[in-house]
Amino acid sequence: MGIVVQKYGGSSVADAEAIKRVARRIVETKKAGHDVVVAVSAMGDSTDELLDLAGAVSPQPPARELDMLLTAGERISMALVAMAISDLGYSARSFTGSQAGVITDSVHGKAKIIDVTPGRIESAIADGHIVIVAGFQGVSQDTKEITTLGRGGTDTTAVALAAALKADVCEIYTDVDGVYTADPRIVKSARKLDRVTYEEMLELAACGAKILHLRCVEYARRYNIPIHVRSSFSTHEGTVVAGSIEDPTEGESGMEAAIIAGVAHDRSEAKITVVGVPDKVGEAARIFIALADAQINLDMIVQNVSVESTNLTDISFTLPRTDGQTALAALEQIKDEVGYESLLYNDKIGKVSLIGAGMRSHPGVSAKFFSSIAEAGVNLGMISTSEIRISVVVNEDDVDAAVSAAHTAFDLDDTEVEAVVYGGTGR
Repeated sequence: MGIVVQKYGGSSVADAEAIKRVARRIVETKKAGHDVVVAVSAMGDSTDELLDLAGAVSPQPPARELDMLLTAGERISMALVAMAISDLGYSARSFTGSQAGVITDSVHGKAKIIDVTPGRIESAIADGHIVIVAGFQGVSQDTKEITTLGRGGTDTTAVALAAALKADVCEIYTDVDGVYTADPRIVKSARKLDRVTYEEMLELAACGAKILHLRCVEYARRYNIPIHVRSSFSTHEGTVVAGSIEDPTEGESGMEAAIIAGVAHDRSEAKITVVGVPDKVGEAARIFIALADAQINLDMIVQNVSVESTNLTDISFTLPRTDGQTALAALEQIKDEVGYESLLYNDKIGKVSLIGAGMRSHPGVSAKFFSSIAEAGVNLGMISTSEIRISVVVNEDDVDAAVSAAHTAFDLDDTEVEAVVYGGTGR
């Protein structure tokens, strides 16, 4: 039959018994007649533990050496999974990201995949082997240094392999049964979705839903690779991520049958406000050029109306909390050039987002969303929208209440089955 690419996250390979269970599932796929390529994450929380260890040794470890350290986690997993498969009577070959032909740019810690040259993988498949690839890593095209892809990088590795190998499907195995209407750790009544479009999944991922990494979904949409999100702890059918909201074949009976796909949240962001920016041409551009030069991705951006008496305005934006100090340093360097008054920094915020293709054609969604959050006693700090998304910034402590209120307001609760999280600590 065809090639199936599978990805197993940290909770799926957390210990020896979990690895044996994963090996049995891989072998079952091979027995069904498929050629199997597997991307694995590091065991359990081992990546976080390695980061903690690095921090204990050096407060600012060199980026190159940190990448060398972190790739060890996936290398351990790939070898152990290959051993477990061998014990089941099947031949497996493990490859690091560089051996598998994952070519990246040279940015340590958050490299992007440029190309995949899967020659060694194709040779191993031709020889009848099951292929196990260390996720989250590659090799720089320019420097030939080992790089890591950042959080969720194994998802991206799996989809990139699926595209390069022209696989039939990319199966992402995790610790829940699929994509839910909200995080089951917060909303126990969250409902599993059978299908989600690429666009909806992109918004969910960008807004904090940790089930799939944003770049993984972008890659899948670009190469039209169906993703099947399912649990490695059960045999239930999961969620298929495929199709577009612009596809007329989906129609009212398909994707647009549900107005809202889900409610996502993100506690990993911070907010910076540049106070007292002169309201004249080019000043905002200088601010955002400085941030771009510092390799910082921004999310929500709001500029206030300038005060007539002073002709000054405030510009607020959100960004990854881990980039907060880097952004502040970059902005301090251009303070005299821009002439702003001060910087305000707040890392005690959370983002709550409502996502759904159906909101394009159903009026009143914004009113219901804001009303539900107000009734929960939650104050809004910023608002941002797209064609199929509404996002708000709230106090970090109010995230759970806002998510639950919006979820209930749009009738997303499943009153019959409680969502199950099989593993993982959520670190």
